Parts: sequence; C-alpha cells; structure tokens
Amino acid sequence: MTAYGIVLTAYFIQSLLWAVHCLKKGNTMMLKEVDRVEVLTLMDNYVDFLLESTKVVTRPPKAKDGMISRDSLVGEHGLSLLVKVHEGSEKHTILFDTGHTGIGVLHNAKHLDVDLGQIETIVMSHRHMDHTGSLWPILERLGRPIPLVIHPEAFLSSRYLLLPDGKKLRFPDTLNRKDLEGRGVQIIESRKPVHVADGKILVTGEIERTTGFEKGLPYAYTEHDGKLVKDSIRDDQSLVMHLKERGLVVISGCAHSGIVNTLLYSKKISGVDRLYAVLGGFHLSGPEFEPIIGETIECLKKMSPEIFAPMHCTGWKAVHRFEETFPDAFVLNSVGSTITLSSAQAA
Repeated sequence: MTAYGIVLTAYFIQSLLWAVHCLKKGNTMMLKEVDRVEVLTLMDNYVDFLLESTKVVTRPPKAKDGMISRDSLVGEHGLSLLVKVHEGSEKHTILFDTGHTGIGVLHNAKHLDVDLGQIETIVMSHRHMDHTGSLWPILERLGRPIPLVIHPEAFLSSRYLLLPDGKKLRFPDTLNRKDLEGRGVQIIESRKPVHVADGKILVTGEIERTTGFEKGLPYAYTEHDGKLVKDSIRDDQSLVMHLKERGLVVISGCAHSGIVNTLLYSKKISGVDRLYAVLGGFHLSGPEFEPIIGETIECLKKMSPEIFAPMHCTGWKAVHRFEETFPDAFVLNSVGSTITLSSAQAA
C-alpha cells in the first residue's frame, strides 16, 4: 500500500469511529460544528466582473499587478463548488460537482490560482453531465487516489428525456464504475447519509420527498429490463454543515428532490432545526417548474434563512423573486465568488 493509501485508510477509519460515536449519542447523523464555511464557485451559469464584494461574498480581483487580464473566467450551464470548513486550526476541503465541460473548471481554477491538490474528497450531487463534466480531467490533474462520494443510482445508464413533442433525448453516460476504480478512485457508494471532512460535512444521500408540490423532472426516464420507466433522479444529494451559533448551511446541486424537501431532510438527519444559509441550484427554471416558485418561497419564508444564494438551474424568474422576497439575505452568485459564513464569535 502506498503512503497516500495508508493515509486514506486512516482517514476513513477515523470517519467510521465518528459514525459509531454518533450512534452512541442516539443521533446517527450528528454533525461536528464548524467556525467557518467558505464556498468558492469554480463554475456556475453566470459571470459578472462588475459585482462588488460585501461582508458575505468576496469577488475575484479585476486585475493582477495593476493590469486587467485579457484572460477571463468562464461560465457554462453547470455547477462546481470548492467547499472548505474550518474548526480552530483544522481545515478540510472538498469539491462538490465538476461543471459541464472538461474545460471550464480547470480553466477557472488556474485563473483563480486555486490549488486543486488540496481537495480531500469529491462529492457528486448526481450524475447529470452539467455536474460531472470535468471529473476525469480533475482526476488526471490530481494524479492520486481520492474518495468519491456518490449515490448508487448515479451509475444507471440509459437515461433519457421524453419530451411532449415525442422527441427522445439521451443523457451522456458520464460515469463508469470500472473506469473510476481503474483510476484509483475510492468509490463511497451510499443511499444513506455519509460523513466527510472528519464529521464536519454531511452528504445527505437519497432525500425524502414529502412535499406535495415538488414532483421532480417530469420528462426524465431510464431504462429498466428493456423498458422505459420514470426516472425520479434518486441520486440527487446535497451537503449539510452546522455553523456554530448560526445553524445549518445547506448546499444543493440541482435539488431534483425539491429544495424544500432537501432542507426538511437536512434538518431531520442532522437534528438541527435552525437554518442559516441555503446555496446552490434549486431547479425552478422553465414552464414545468415556474408554477411552484410561489409555494417554494412560502415554505422558505417559514425557515427564515439569513443567507440565500441561488445558483445554476434556479432560473432567472425564481432568482428575481427570491431577491424581492429575501432582500437582506440574497446573494447574487457569479463564477469566482467566495461566500464566507462565520460563527458569531469568528465574525
């Protein structure tokens, strides 16, 4: 076993011991509290160089060494977030999703001087191409074994959109178990919640669907025993952190389970009722989803998030409504932005 393999094994033994500790405490998914959460957007649909920094969000520099670069950050229909959690002098870094193309995330990481070597774990929100696109180039760049947290149904092949006009569109097969294992990836495959970052980040696993209005992607199908069946995209999962004195920080990839379902489930599995920040894609774009924007907002009002950063597939109409509804909490995200969330003592 290589030196890195020994370290990796020790890391997961430590995670297992923490899970046993949680079981003894009577809450199977206890979360270690953190002092600070930093979320750097390596990829999103939107780039705006004129946005100004605030107390919550730091925008990328407009120039280097006094010179405005001819190079530029790029956006694409995809999502990739570098998530760091801090507790005292301890820090952990994970990568949540990898954008749409094999180019954008690596380009933006280089432009922002991001060292991808700091990534300890990669978490995939689900297998759609706009979240898995740069996985292979990133693995190549890392050049070492790394854990990949993923839902088992992310490996389903033959996924389609069956449109009302009769068109049948196939999703690219972006994930292959054998290829990943051949590259030394340690696949952590689970429908249940999984701890990463030494118990400081919880990956939700499969999200319970309890609301009546969040029904998922209507035209999604997959092949089973030679027949096309409805694809509920059960591999949709999110990240949950517990910020000291503030409450939960929840980051969604696309919220195919519904963002309200995601938040309700995050509260349930963490045992923490207070919600502080909600970030990520909420999939409220287009005629199939815009009718539920109002119900979504009414539910979110009751949860009273203090930081609200819609991204990626949320859609312009929903983003606009969120800004109107949560003017003090709203953050307009853009590629290269870093959202920093601190405990009351660390603020």
